[in-house]
Amino acid sequence: MDIKGLDYNTQREKLVMPEYGREIQKMVDLAVGLPTKEERNQCAQAIIHQMESKNPQLRTTPDYEQTLWDHLYLMSHKQLDIDWPYDVNDAENILSKPQPMAHPVHDEQAHLRHYGRLLTQVFEKLKTMEEGPERDELVRQTANQMKRDLATWGHGSVEDEKVADDLARFTDGRIQIDLQAFSFDHIAYQEATDPKRKKKK
Repeated sequence: MDIKGLDYNTQREKLVMPEYGREIQKMVDLAVGLPTKEERNQCAQAIIHQMESKNPQLRTTPDYEQTLWDHLYLMSHKQLDIDWPYDVNDAENILSKPQPMAHPVHDEQAHLRHYGRLLTQVFEKLKTMEEGPERDELVRQTANQMKRDLATWGHGSVEDEKVADDLARFTDGRIQIDLQAFSFDHIAYQEATDPKRKKKK
């Protein structure tokens, strides 16, 4: 709905620094158009004072005065011709967005998250280990930890066959557990409390 005489923010120019508000942006625009550098310098000092009052939390940051002048430079669209008390050549870095962080687990390994990153690394190690007592011990510890993780996270089955199948799959078939000969540690399972299953007293 467009009502004559009303001024909507959505119809106005987007603010470079919304935290200072539109009134200070108008002051900056006015300063840019002043005829003499002396007037522009005086106006810039007054604007910085208003910006500091508007955004007092900046005082707790190092070099906050530099930040204020950087903000003024950006709000003027780099058009304010004054004697800058600070170097504002790097001011645009304030507006640069950080690169998105890479997910710590590759998408193809998302199904491993109930085992955790450490076990994922162990699976990779087991793929390259030579047969022998050292690998056998690591297989034993890994299989038992997998069973504990399955029990802890309630990932359905905690049967020995599930552990053996996962270990073979995640090591590309390099590790095959003979369940007839392999002995798992005793793991005490504690059934999770389900409020829906509680009997009414």
